[in-house]
Amino acid sequence: MKNIEAIQAFIALGQESRLNVYRLIVQKGDVGLTPTQIIEKLGIPNATLSFHLKDLVSADLLLVERQSRHLIYRPNAELVQKLSAFLLDN
Repeated sequence: MKNIEAIQAFIALGQESRLNVYRLIVQKGDVGLTPTQIIEKLGIPNATLSFHLKDLVSADLLLVERQSRHLIYRPNAELVQKLSAFLLDN
């Protein structure tokens, strides 16, 4: 992993609401969550959540899959493993 990839991930997680969204999605693991479920749990306005999800997907922290009319957000476990290895490398 390159420094810039790690920095992008950490910057994305450096905002409290985004970190809360990410942690909630990580708790659900491979099952994932829809935006509606996230809004119900965290009480974040729809437009704000969309902004945060876009940043997390852009940083490659989340994977998104369309299932019929719904978007399902899941953690990118591979990136989390790479980040852990990157931090513990020395």
